Amino acid sequence: MTTLKAGDKAPNFEALDNQGNTIKLEDYSGKKLVVFFYPKASTPGCTMEACNLRDNYKAFLAKGYDVLGVSADSAKRQQNFINKNELPFPLLADEDKTVINAFGVWGPKKFMGREYDGIHRTTFVIDENGIIEEVFSKVKTKLHAAQIFGEL
Repeated sequence: MTTLKAGDKAPNFEALDNQGNTIKLEDYSGKKLVVFFYPKASTPGCTMEACNLRDNYKAFLAKGYDVLGVSADSAKRQQNFINKNELPFPLLADEDKTVINAFGVWGPKKFMGREYDGIHRTTFVIDENGIIEEVFSKVKTKLHAAQIFGEL
């Protein structure tokens, strides 16, 4: 599980998004960035979370934030997720888990009595200088934007 906390420098990442573009942390230099890690594209909880961020995307932009989603899904699966839900932000296809491991969100999970390794739903808010402002490890999927904006 993540040991990254507010005040830490965000890991410098580089990965391909749903369209095969290389995305790096430095691309967001001078902007705030919301990086949300989710277990699997097109599953109910992940869809609720992504759609909540989509519905509030203009508010994020107005407040100076960019949004980036990350999971271990393939670029094709990420693109399908975007198309199906009209998501306005890129999704990293981190199949080798480079970014996932850099942020420390891969680890043991329990679901319906069984244990397995997977992605922990976690969101990092990174400031203009690449410093983590906030870490959300208890994500409210239906109200995540309000949670990030400090309205809950």
